[in-house]
Amino acid sequence: MVSDLSEAQAASELEFLAKALAEANRDYHGADAPVLTDADYDGLKRRNAEIEARFPGLKRADSPSEQVGAPVADGFGKITHDVRMLSLGNAFDEEDVTEFDQRIRKYLGLSDDAPLTYTAEPKIDGLSLSIRYENGVLVHAATRGDGSVGENVTANARTIADIPETLTGAPDVLDVRGEVYMSHADFASLNDRQEQDGRKPFANPRNAAAGSLRQLDSSVTAARPLKFFTYAWGALSSPLAKTQSGAIDRLNSLGFSTNPLTQTCDGPASLLSHYRLIEEQRATLGYDIDGVVYKVDALDLQDRLGFRSTTPRWAIAHKFSAELAWTTLEAIDIQVGRTGALSPVARLKPVTVGGVVVSNATLHNEDYIAGVGGDGAPIREGRDIRVGDWVEVYRAGDVIPKIRDVDLTKRTNAAPYQFPDTCPECGSPAVREDGDAVRRCTGGLICPAQAVERLKHFVGRAAFDIDGLGAKQVEMFFADDTLPVKEPADIFTLARRDAASLTRLENRDGFGKTSVKKLFQAIEDRREIAFNRVLFSLGIRHVGEAAAALIARHYGNWATMEDALTSAHIGEGSAWDDLIGVDGVGAVMATSLINAFQNDAERASIDRLVAELKIEDAAQPDTSDSPVAGKTIVFTGTLEKMTRAEAKARAESLGAKVSGSVSSKTDILVAGPGAGSKATKAADLGVEVIDEDDWLALIGAS
Repeated sequence: MVSDLSEAQAASELEFLAKALAEANRDYHGADAPVLTDADYDGLKRRNAEIEARFPGLKRADSPSEQVGAPVADGFGKITHDVRMLSLGNAFDEEDVTEFDQRIRKYLGLSDDAPLTYTAEPKIDGLSLSIRYENGVLVHAATRGDGSVGENVTANARTIADIPETLTGAPDVLDVRGEVYMSHADFASLNDRQEQDGRKPFANPRNAAAGSLRQLDSSVTAARPLKFFTYAWGALSSPLAKTQSGAIDRLNSLGFSTNPLTQTCDGPASLLSHYRLIEEQRATLGYDIDGVVYKVDALDLQDRLGFRSTTPRWAIAHKFSAELAWTTLEAIDIQVGRTGALSPVARLKPVTVGGVVVSNATLHNEDYIAGVGGDGAPIREGRDIRVGDWVEVYRAGDVIPKIRDVDLTKRTNAAPYQFPDTCPECGSPAVREDGDAVRRCTGGLICPAQAVERLKHFVGRAAFDIDGLGAKQVEMFFADDTLPVKEPADIFTLARRDAASLTRLENRDGFGKTSVKKLFQAIEDRREIAFNRVLFSLGIRHVGEAAAALIARHYGNWATMEDALTSAHIGEGSAWDDLIGVDGVGAVMATSLINAFQNDAERASIDRLVAELKIEDAAQPDTSDSPVAGKTIVFTGTLEKMTRAEAKARAESLGAKVSGSVSSKTDILVAGPGAGSKATKAADLGVEVIDEDDWLALIGAS
């Protein structure tokens, strides 16, 4: 809380905020590559304003509240704006809008019931541009820059079809202001071309529009599909009209594109009603908006109200929630993962959520679509999700977008979604086992989707992490007829097969002699690899990165593990008891491991891979002086002097094996208060039982 800050703390935080927001302005306005989301930026600005309000004497000379935009970048000429291009204050909720109206009335001396008209228009998420006309001829165009001085982008602006070269009937001097933007459809096409040309795609339409307008070569701008909405003006030789709405109509009659959703409103209730209308239409507009701008309509009142240092008193931007948006669910696709799980994905009409264009969202599983939670209770008050629905999308941080709710008043599809019971990739039955929330393809290795996803997992960062061999390359090689990669072992025979092929990889599109050499060397560098990485890379269901490390440490080397899993019987026998005795390995994981190594086809694939590798033994701690090296320890009950995790880690560091269950192989049971059946079983088996103090004394930690 700002109220809890001391003066020294406030000064320190204001220094941090000044630096952070200045950097964010440079990223956004100067480099067209914002790092902060709009919501995070707005939050920092609000924090800065709140601290300055409580400690006005600490306001810095470089205060973010006095800054607009960013300095002009190198490479562009400079243009000084006759009238500064200012930013807008922000409203974030209905209370802020009401307070805005009250401030206006108080400043003007108007009573609560005196008539006061506003305009409300969508806030376009693009790049601000000022275009000066003299005697009806376009003279120059400039970006906002720092508000006083902008970048000369005249040549680039002339390539935009929405910007007229000449005007008829305009004032002798007219400085038109508006926003350069890019439609969703044009943005998608541009990014397709970027990827086809091997260039990095743009993150969102705003970045694409800004980067396109700020090209040093205007021919690049001309090839980009930019558009322009006008909504304001700067220098004028004569008035456009007596009202904001009238001036916008005048600009439209001169040939400029103005937003058709601009409307006059007679107070906060009307403003908020139009805000909600625009918010509902946000996903269907075809371009990005991030809020609604409210302006006092009468220009004489605007003149009376004037400006603060960086914002007009007569206007405010009511921002949308950065992490929520409504859009149309156009389709539900089913993706098949490496374990055969059928995962539903929502295909959405693109909408910007939290600064990112979202066109897909996870739907989790068939229960989630049906409106049922993991505990069997209704979610969304039982509302199911159907193709064609108007849905609310949300993002929390950088996680995958999700569907939060459905507006049943807009539902047109009477048929509930039918989740498939066959695999869309291979046609095998898709079965949902009792207690499992997920339906899975039973096709196994004959399912191409599972094979591809397993290969992607195999080359992932925590597995083999082969430089130059990512998801796209895996898909390419999997589909290749000349040099196919259908299983992990094929990766390690690529170089040999390429050398024997008439169609060499280095001669294909996207490759060259150097890149192929680097790829083959990266593969070669991974022939010697850690035991736990190999086990994790296989993508065996339930065997994650941490479990793979535990199992590797338990068995020590690959051959020992292979022998144990090959001879094990599910649910019984010494090999089974030994496996489930590994702390962290339960019956489900153990069963999955044994099935993988005893399935003929899968085992053959594993053996072909292992034949290409040198698998390092699991690193073992130095236990030469350990009193418990090689012993199997079980902890039970409540430990009072260390956590269970700490006790386990300490035992393993001393060379002991920590098991979750008592068996004839258990050497010591460490029993704290509340020890139950394990203590009884240990007594029956003659296992040594000690308390926590004895354990600490034994390992020299008392």
